[in-house]
Amino acid sequence: MDKQELVERITSQVLARMKSSSALSAAGGAWQQSPSPATAGAAAGAAVAEPPARRPAGTAAAAKAGGPHAELAQTPRSALAKYIDHTLLKPEGTREQIDKLCAEAVEYGFYSVCVNASWTAYCARKLRGTPVKVCTVVGFPLGAMDGRAKGFETRGAVENGADEIDMVMNVGALKSGDLKTVEEDIRWVLRACRSTTVLKVIIETALLTDEEKVLACQIAKRAGAHFVKTSTGFASGGATAADVALMRRTVGLELGVKAAGGVRSTEDALAMIQAGASRIGATASVAIVTGTKSQSKY
Repeated sequence: MDKQELVERITSQVLARMKSSSALSAAGGAWQQSPSPATAGAAAGAAVAEPPARRPAGTAAAAKAGGPHAELAQTPRSALAKYIDHTLLKPEGTREQIDKLCAEAVEYGFYSVCVNASWTAYCARKLRGTPVKVCTVVGFPLGAMDGRAKGFETRGAVENGADEIDMVMNVGALKSGDLKTVEEDIRWVLRACRSTTVLKVIIETALLTDEEKVLACQIAKRAGAHFVKTSTGFASGGATAADVALMRRTVGLELGVKAAGGVRSTEDALAMIQAGASRIGATASVAIVTGTKSQSKY
């Protein structure tokens, strides 16, 4: 069996499982609980132990059939919600908005809330006793600070209750060919994580060539990250299905792929999942799972 046949077979299994009521009734199992890495790099956290193996990159056949819409349109809200990091990263975000973010995450069953570091402890307290995880961004949104500073920020976030860390890669170092600095930058953050912490590396795809995207993913994988993530949502562009598919092909099934930036509708989310995403970062999360329109720009 060649690689393409394997992808087709896995895709068919994914779609069958997503339609299965028995699988969905276990939303507290495979869909809801994402095994944290028992050892760093052993599992890729939330969506890695389950989603990547179940969601390979999109195939030509799926594209001809209308992408994800024909076969995934019936994905229940409870299943789709488990892909989502419900996000609020704008600098002017208020306590009232954070309260709403946490309440919506619990109500709709989103996998996590993704917030700036100053809100980590507050969200951890608000969400204690619920299945919702706390994801904190580090080195955000530029990624251009010293790796030791990112490590310090990570340590504080983890101590304050962060289950997952979304760090921004040193994009300038990558584009300068300083690959050693890029990798060590990631390792500074990883060393500050606990063995149960999930680490995602934001590569900021809008600023990279395809060759650089592949290189960034390879470095993140070698450094021990658990996910690669498309975007901060603060650059010139966000996630595209083509980039997600490229990232999935590069990291294989061993790492998760998070699509973030510009995912604002159910169709957007399903297209990213079909392309290979195992997590979605969005502020329009409620609109995504309810099929309504959102004015969110992230």
